[in-house]
Amino acid sequence: MSVNKLGLPLMIGSLAGLLLLMMLFPGAYLESALRGLAIWWDVLFPSLFPFFIISEMMLGFGVVHLFGTLLDPLMKPLFRIPGSGGFVAAMGYVSGYPIGAKLTAKLWEQNMVTRDEGERLVAFTTSSDPIFLIGAVSVGFFHNPKIAVILALAHYGGGLLIGLLMRFHGRQKPSTASAAAGPGGNMLQGSKSKGSRIQRAFAAMHQARMQDGRNIGEMLRQAVESSLKLIIVVGGLVVFFSVFLELLTQVGVLKSLYLLLDQILLAIGFPASLSEALIGGLFEVTLGARSAGEAASSIPLPFKAAAAAFVLSWGGLSVHAQIASILHATNLRYLPFMLARLVHGVIASALVMVLWNPVMGRMMPAPAFNHSIPSTPMWVPEALADRIAYFCILIAFMTAASLLWGWIRLAWRRLHSGPLK
Repeated sequence: MSVNKLGLPLMIGSLAGLLLLMMLFPGAYLESALRGLAIWWDVLFPSLFPFFIISEMMLGFGVVHLFGTLLDPLMKPLFRIPGSGGFVAAMGYVSGYPIGAKLTAKLWEQNMVTRDEGERLVAFTTSSDPIFLIGAVSVGFFHNPKIAVILALAHYGGGLLIGLLMRFHGRQKPSTASAAAGPGGNMLQGSKSKGSRIQRAFAAMHQARMQDGRNIGEMLRQAVESSLKLIIVVGGLVVFFSVFLELLTQVGVLKSLYLLLDQILLAIGFPASLSEALIGGLFEVTLGARSAGEAASSIPLPFKAAAAAFVLSWGGLSVHAQIASILHATNLRYLPFMLARLVHGVIASALVMVLWNPVMGRMMPAPAFNHSIPSTPMWVPEALADRIAYFCILIAFMTAASLLWGWIRLAWRRLHSGPLK
């Protein structure tokens, strides 16, 4: 029997087994479902829903086309993606998963990226947001804000390295944004030879707004509608994986995985007791990061931070399911994304170990924090303002770097009276 024919019976059998376990362990099932629902309602909904709406509105107003023109000189040479990918990267890094995948799918729908470009883009723009990394992981789980420095360097630095590696993914062919008869292609092409880059950027934004044609009320209604659908899908997947992981724990399946991973960790020089954190992080990023931070005090802190960096960069199967559900509406493949997440996790862990002494030096004793801090911190209104501030700083830095590089290239071209090779 072929693999495709086996797929349906295996899925039916798995769902039937899951249903049986839910009946055998009703208390654990209900408690884990409520825990997953609380994570979604208290953290994910207020954290992601505003950014879903904001990103939709920015697409409608043509802001993506504005930054696409400004960031093109930086993004194409480095990552082989159009400049609009820079906007996606900034939003993805400050908002967390799955914003990067959502915006990439939108760019694909508007013919602003090809399949290969979209796969490159979603591979390195899917990351944890800084609020979670600092507030939940560093302070809430590790009880030491200093850990945020090394985790941020490893996680976001590893993401940029993935972007550089992914530039070799796919065949060399023209970008949709410059070749296809889509919104991005026509606008960026039509204003390419007139005025400065800043003038062309605002012209592209204006043309995108005119081509969109929706009034603000209609745009807002559609943004809320599509964002609400997506955030409900995210919540359903979080609850499902919370239940799934708890039921596997109840029947002892995870214990077998712990024993297997123990041997692998010992072979590479890591403490075997970190297997619980890594297995938990395989399924759900919050559980894995918490287990890493709360691991035995006998484990050296660099190893615990490396495990947390791996979990944050891998993202957990819950996040993977969210990304797969978004990519399902496009022709973008899930496999390149999964491989990029795995490599990102390995790179982030390695960066923690390599950079620990130069960056952290001799760690001072961890400050005494109140250990009653909830494992999943409640959402606070200031977090939205912080994320917007992070986004503005990041997009301003990227824009300045892109414009500076563009001016350098122009000066070089004029100096040598010929195009750069």
